[in-house]
Amino acid sequence: MQHPAEGTARAGGTESGVVEYERDGEVAVVRLNRPHRLNAVDGTLTPALVAALRRAHAEEVGAVVLAGRGRAFCAGHDLKEEPAVETPLQTRARLEGIQEVTRLVRRFPGPVVAAVHGYALGAGAEFALCCDVVVAAEDARFGFPEVGVGLSVTGGISTLLPALVGWARAKELLLLGEHVTGTEAAAMGLVARAVPTGTHEEVALDLAHRMAARPRLSTSLAKRVLDAAVDSQVERSLATEVEHALLTSLSGENEAPREEFTGA
Repeated sequence: MQHPAEGTARAGGTESGVVEYERDGEVAVVRLNRPHRLNAVDGTLTPALVAALRRAHAEEVGAVVLAGRGRAFCAGHDLKEEPAVETPLQTRARLEGIQEVTRLVRRFPGPVVAAVHGYALGAGAEFALCCDVVVAAEDARFGFPEVGVGLSVTGGISTLLPALVGWARAKELLLLGEHVTGTEAAAMGLVARAVPTGTHEEVALDLAHRMAARPRLSTSLAKRVLDAAVDSQVERSLATEVEHALLTSLSGENEAPREEFTGA
């Protein structure tokens, strides 16, 4: 389904370009744009994504689509980047900056639809699963490899994941770190729907336009009432996750082999 675009601009400042912001009528399309690194998270991507989400809120768009350029949605943290030398306070600030994505998505008045293809691992899976609706390509690959590389989840996933798939499956996904395809993710309730490869963004945009066309207040209230029970726990989870992530960053275990990530 085609909709007229209303111009394109990059969010987070033209100096980075790592996140693109485009208006398509009443929908803001936000695309992660580090395709050469499978949109892996570095020190520039998260602030640019936060800026794009804040812009969508300020422009009062009806819905947001979150997608990725290139071959993947987001392959998690960029583990080929030389780790920055940080104090514990700097590490905490960086982790809380990543968590701001979850906060902004959950607080956005309208629906946020993730369009996922390729890899959605670690932080990438967290970015997707904090959204209201996730449309995944059938061959997309979701996974949480943090435990295997001595890291910890940080995006509120300790609450959101069991809410989506149940405690038993959530523990299996986190403790084993095994990938699941888009088709498998839809079958277990991890995502709303799996669609043929290459159509994920088209379907997500169509859903976003359909939801944006509905009465704004009732749509916002429907989102809020559905999220209320979960979101009352998310802030507590975010705080606990930061403490755990600080512990793993200081433990030295994050020097473990990282083949479980894609090698983006």
